[in-house]
Amino acid sequence: MSMKKIARLLLLTVAVLLQTSCAEQGPYTKGVYMLVDTSGTYTKELLQAQNIINFTLSKLNPGDTFVVARIDTGSFSEKDIVQKQTFEDRPSMANQQKRNFRDNIDKFIKTIKPSAFTDISGGLLQAVEYLNEARSGKKTILIFSDLKQELGPGFIRDLPLQLEGYRVIALNVTKLRSDNIDPREYLDRLDDWRGKVESGGGEWLVINDLERLSPIFGG
Repeated sequence: MSMKKIARLLLLTVAVLLQTSCAEQGPYTKGVYMLVDTSGTYTKELLQAQNIINFTLSKLNPGDTFVVARIDTGSFSEKDIVQKQTFEDRPSMANQQKRNFRDNIDKFIKTIKPSAFTDISGGLLQAVEYLNEARSGKKTILIFSDLKQELGPGFIRDLPLQLEGYRVIALNVTKLRSDNIDPREYLDRLDDWRGKVESGGGEWLVINDLERLSPIFGG
């Protein structure tokens, strides 16, 4: 066999091995979908949301997917996606994509207008649909909200959530004024969402300390 044929055979073998390696990486990629509450006075908390977004970006690798979407009046819609990206395999390209992601989030935070209602359930449905299509391996939904759902007239969200294989993490669950009067409202709100997530097969966590997020992303 000539040297040229041997070289071509080696190149073909390497190409096949690389394709196989990429295919095997699929189940190990992370998909993170972050829902950001933009209702009423909760917009005052958005600088903290920005910190969480930047932290999450720092923990994601090439091949991972990150989406940030707003929770507003009717959130079961792609129009509420603020920024989305599956990061390139090349680290240099992935880093540039992260910088662009960060810049677009900065613009969003500066120009956001409060929404009249808070459709958290619709946002969860949209997150599941998106991450399922992205075929992410480890799927996480972050909810940056006080978890008080307020639906507009005619909106129906009384349906089960399909969350098997998902971690749903509530972040920055601030206490409302009424919670200070009757703490049971706060506790009931957390229990209600826990029940919805766990009955759908998902894992439920509440994290209000950013440092506790680090182990979630493997570091």
